[in-house]
Amino acid sequence: MKILIIRFSSIGDIVLTTPVIRCLKQQVKDALVHYITKKQFGSILENNPYIDKLYTIEKKISEVSTELKKENYDFIVDLHHNLRSTQLKSILGKKSRSFHKLNIEKWLMVNLKINKLPNTHIVDRYFETVKSLGVKNDGKGLDYFIPAKDEVDKKTLPVEFQNGYIGFVIGAKYFTKQLPNEKIISICKKINEPVILLGGKEDVEKGEKIKVAVGSRQAVIFNSCGKYNLNQSASLVKQAKKIITHDTGLMHIAAAFKKEIVSVWGNTIPGFGMYPYYGESQVSSLKSQVLNLSCRPCSKLGFSKCPKGHFKCMMEINEEEIVKFIRT
Repeated sequence: MKILIIRFSSIGDIVLTTPVIRCLKQQVKDALVHYITKKQFGSILENNPYIDKLYTIEKKISEVSTELKKENYDFIVDLHHNLRSTQLKSILGKKSRSFHKLNIEKWLMVNLKINKLPNTHIVDRYFETVKSLGVKNDGKGLDYFIPAKDEVDKKTLPVEFQNGYIGFVIGAKYFTKQLPNEKIISICKKINEPVILLGGKEDVEKGEKIKVAVGSRQAVIFNSCGKYNLNQSASLVKQAKKIITHDTGLMHIAAAFKKEIVSVWGNTIPGFGMYPYYGESQVSSLKSQVLNLSCRPCSKLGFSKCPKGHFKCMMEINEEEIVKFIRT
């Protein structure tokens, strides 16, 4: 049986599809599992042993539609369910199932604060799309496979970090998902452990400001932002003692490695179903959030600034709670 999985973006959402990939490959007899995503996210899946063929696009379905039609798929698993994936399903004309995105339920929660959200993680909702194939969640959690070339040797890190460190993911796609610098600085000072700041090229300047402000007397900081590619950053996450992170892709990568995670929530809420997922594994984690704010959640994605101007969802995050979890 030849199956195509569709998920174009982004880092966290793709990592959250990995249990479906694994279970399809292991539970459907003689399954050939193909996957299509955007080229910029291909490295997340390039080393996944449960994917038989990976297709990537820059922008348009037309880049690969001719090749995909030749594959003659038996079933299409649409885990994105947007205009582009609908277009692709129409072109291929094969039997398919699409992921239910809960757009109405999220709109009600964001705009009217009416909670009709199911108490179900997005991973379990992804599995609804393959139920007709007899595929069930095996409870093993998320996968992330790092190519050998991208494994970071601890010996290449500054000597202070070679015996262990805390990973702190300082970035996120939207401003309202990020702790203010002063909160990050304060937490780093209180942890009393070596801290590696994790993020992309867009976080380099932010990381340097945090490093300078913390000062070497209060904590040892290594700003890894922009120095490593995604798989190498994943390797740093894998080797960390614990992870502090915003609601972003590296949070899900940390969960794939069964890391103890402090997830910090601003304008989004764990109730959207995308909190750290461990399957049936018992792993300690802390969801750090400011409860009972009438304006929260203000968006299912995020904003470039707080719509209310006070940013209480991040400014009032309990630092001591985070520090206690990291020290325990």
